Amino acid sequence: MPGAALRLLCGVLLPAAVLRAEPLPRVAFAAGDPRRPLARFSLPNVSDYDALLLRGDEDELYVGARDRLLALAVGGPGPPLATASLPWAPTAEKASECAFKKKSQETECFNFIRVLVALNRTHLYVCGTYAFSPACAYVDLENFTLVASGRGQPFLDGKGQCPFDPQHTHTALLVDGELYAGTMNNFQGNEPIISRSLGGRPALKTDAFLRWLAADAAFVASFSAPGDDKVYFFFEETADEFDFFERLLVPRVARVCKGDVGGEKVLQKKWTTFLKAQLVCAQPGRFPFNVIQHAFALPRRAGRADFYAVFTAQWQAGGSAVCAYSQESVEQVFEGKYKELNKESSRWTVYGGPDMSPRPGSCSVGPSSDKALTFLKDHFLMDGKVLPGRGEPLLVRAGVKYTRIAVDEPRGLAGTAYRVLFLGTADGFLDKAVELPGAPHVVERIQLFPAPEPVKNLLLAPGKGLLYVGYSGGVLQIPLANCSGYRSCAECLLARDPYCAWDGHNRSCRPARLAGAHASGWLQDVETGQPAAACHRGRSGAAPRARGGPDGAAVETLSPPLHAVVRLPCPRRSALAAYAWQQPGEPPGAAAALLPDHTLLVLMRRGAAGAYRCQATENGYTWTVAHYLLREPAGAEEAPGRPAAGHHRSYWPQFVTVTVLLAVTLAAAACVAFGAYHEQLKARRKVRGCGAAPPPGRPEKEPLRAEAPPPPAAAPPARCLQLRDADADDGAERLPA
Repeated sequence: MPGAALRLLCGVLLPAAVLRAEPLPRVAFAAGDPRRPLARFSLPNVSDYDALLLRGDEDELYVGARDRLLALAVGGPGPPLATASLPWAPTAEKASECAFKKKSQETECFNFIRVLVALNRTHLYVCGTYAFSPACAYVDLENFTLVASGRGQPFLDGKGQCPFDPQHTHTALLVDGELYAGTMNNFQGNEPIISRSLGGRPALKTDAFLRWLAADAAFVASFSAPGDDKVYFFFEETADEFDFFERLLVPRVARVCKGDVGGEKVLQKKWTTFLKAQLVCAQPGRFPFNVIQHAFALPRRAGRADFYAVFTAQWQAGGSAVCAYSQESVEQVFEGKYKELNKESSRWTVYGGPDMSPRPGSCSVGPSSDKALTFLKDHFLMDGKVLPGRGEPLLVRAGVKYTRIAVDEPRGLAGTAYRVLFLGTADGFLDKAVELPGAPHVVERIQLFPAPEPVKNLLLAPGKGLLYVGYSGGVLQIPLANCSGYRSCAECLLARDPYCAWDGHNRSCRPARLAGAHASGWLQDVETGQPAAACHRGRSGAAPRARGGPDGAAVETLSPPLHAVVRLPCPRRSALAAYAWQQPGEPPGAAAALLPDHTLLVLMRRGAAGAYRCQATENGYTWTVAHYLLREPAGAEEAPGRPAAGHHRSYWPQFVTVTVLLAVTLAAAACVAFGAYHEQLKARRKVRGCGAAPPPGRPEKEPLRAEAPPPPAAAPPARCLQLRDADADDGAERLPA
């Protein structure tokens, strides 16, 4: 195995000190939990709500589904409402051709909308698989109808812009009126392409003959930062530069320049600025996460961006990682050394020749630089690797497969910008995590669907404070924050949610954006999550108490009868907290039992009354999450057998006495019956033993010698004779005359 492939696989098999502990979601919500409300939208007989596009004012959401395009009114307090619906199914002829090509009429021969972009304020541009014959069309937003193209045709050829197969991944981006797409360019699904179309300039694409892309390249995302002159594509493909014993996938980032117009003599109608490099997302001492699932670009100032991507491992099931890359680190690799294929050894090596000016692949290369273009035809792969910002994954989760990512950047009370990651999984969960200097903090996990199914798309509406989730059965509208779910100052600060802060005036956890410029009386601590000093100081300025504090739960008074079993639940407000019960009397009495979910079972008897508190300790702070007051049972101080007036009498002692007596009686009866049955069996064995002698004329055993006569048979006992005679007499009496 070559050393390069070994290093890629093992991700540096060094004795890594101690791997960072996996962060757990602080709170989790099951599907349909009223504490985390979700608004759902769906239509009968419509499925695969995969493509999402939000209008600039975030008041209208366009959804591309199977055979249909929808317009939804969103952003209001209620669920999304359909305002327009545009059917767009393939013709019967196209569906028949699709079936003739051995494709399924139940699952594949439909028009799955894959490209959905806004050309301007009045028109959309959409493309669909159209029964394995990709087609595109313009949509007039005024009447929400398909309009004819400039050539008078209702549909345009979508080859190179949209995949044939709905299962193939793809990406499309509209920049300055031009569509940049990464998709499969043929029916067989073995010709990937990065193309540019629409607009007034000549269309460009990658060169399939030069194998700039492996036949199995799968695109997941594309970006262009505002003010930047480049477009980036994220994808995965089989690595040709590694001589490995099996198919080795490698995540990539490719770059093309917006000003590229193709070559005049060399690379005509082809990209003259195409370059690609390898992405690395690995932990020391572990297999790398080499399968990219999705990527997201968070714009920064001056035309820069940070890229976030989610990965899984090719050889390890059930694990995901999130890695973040700066645009500067990507550009640094594209400005580095090239790789080239040695035709004699068929191995990829580092190019060691002289530098060229202008640099091949740079955005300054013009159409007349034939020398640079000829060089680029064989030197499109960079030698350097793009490493994550921290040198390792930002977040690693075992047993989880992330499929989508979206990143928001809200500002806290002090004006600090925090990055919040929204991660969709393959089994229908949504994780919300905050990127912090030390380690990420997973605020919550939400189960989106009752039955497991993958999250197909995530779209942020930060101005409205909403997140939209596309899946096979519809669209979900989810508030970015759940501040009202935190009942106390301590819980509000321990959540470490940048969207939430404690309003000391209204004594409630509310969205931090409501504080405005004047945030006096508001509390927030995203970095450390220390509520002790902040919450007490915000209350009265007093020093914090070691137990309880201002965040104690409301007291619930119970009056159970004597000998009753009382169930005292302890709500798990946080998975990161440790829970313990305080009971009357130390140590706790033997009349209490603790269940695995921290529920306390108390048997009410004399002396069991008093205060029971379930306390949680998280991040060094202890507070009460449940407080119960059990009153002395009625009749506990009365004489035995005399119930107190006005209270129900307890029949527990009588019940126990009767039960014990009944059990003893049944046991004695069983013993007597068993003894009688045993004696009967013994008598039967004795009677059967009398008839054991062989019948007359048949000796029991032949003599060994003929001259020795057999011994005479022993006479049976007198009792046996009497029994046999009696039997014979009985039989004689029954004979007919």
